[in-house]
Amino acid sequence: MKQILNSITTFIHCDFCKKSRTYYSTEWRESNKKLSARISMEENYLIRYHDVDICQGESVILQHVQWNIAQGEFVYLLGKVGSGKSSLLKSLYVEIPIKTGTAYIFGYDLYKIKRRQIPFLRRKIGIIFQDFQLLTDRSVYNNLVFVLKATGWKNKEEIAAQVTQVLQQVGMEHAKNKFPHQLSGGEQQRVVIARALLNSPELILADEPTGNVDSETGEKLMALLHEIHQAGTTVIVATHNVRWVELFPGRIFHCKTQKVEEQNISKIPDDESALPINEPTEIEEVFSDEINNLHDTLTDLNEEALPEKEQEGTKTSENETED
Repeated sequence: MKQILNSITTFIHCDFCKKSRTYYSTEWRESNKKLSARISMEENYLIRYHDVDICQGESVILQHVQWNIAQGEFVYLLGKVGSGKSSLLKSLYVEIPIKTGTAYIFGYDLYKIKRRQIPFLRRKIGIIFQDFQLLTDRSVYNNLVFVLKATGWKNKEEIAAQVTQVLQQVGMEHAKNKFPHQLSGGEQQRVVIARALLNSPELILADEPTGNVDSETGEKLMALLHEIHQAGTTVIVATHNVRWVELFPGRIFHCKTQKVEEQNISKIPDDESALPINEPTEIEEVFSDEINNLHDTLTDLNEEALPEKEQEGTKTSENETED
């Protein structure tokens, strides 16, 4: 009897252990799957911001930014002038340093990034400026050659091939020998897009890319950016023009009252949808008063100098008459 009881106890115990092992093994596998999925998802994020404050000097531009962008997404940053769109973009390429929170891009920790790492990060990013920033003393072709040489390209044949390729991609190969002043605003912006594509970046940042062109040209430029995205490049467009979101869908983040929130287009306020296409840039708005004051000062100086010149002219005439 004792042996039978021991056998039964042993059997029950072993059966319980077996079930326990099965239960915990299944639970562990499910937990491991979830963890692996989460890690995989985080690895697919090109950009990960958690509780980040964006500051310029002592001024806080954006607070507690939560922002995750995956590989290959087309993303809009909407908001009025001064809402922090440009500042958020600048933080991505360390033009504005990250001082609080957690921020990663391409695996670089933006809070701890070293100065010597910044050029390598920036080579992964193509930047499209609203004000073009083309070198006016050289042709389109030489503008692009300059960028390639500055980023380490040395072989002349490879440089020529790369420049030709990006100009073809944006439909500007015919203008390679022209200078910037010989191009329209839309053509200059196409050259800027070509410049951004030179090093085959994984991420394109476009800061108000249609701000200096008419609506028809702007639509063509946005279509070009959308084509680049469809080829696999991640594109982030900072704009105030909600019309582009309707024509070329993407994820929408709204910058307002120091916050960045993901939104549906239907929730964007009407007052922002109606913003004019050629709204001044943040820099233009900040310095507009200074520029106007300088213009007034120069005008006053010219007016003061005018009577003196007239007097000199009168004296000269009198001397000629006496002679």
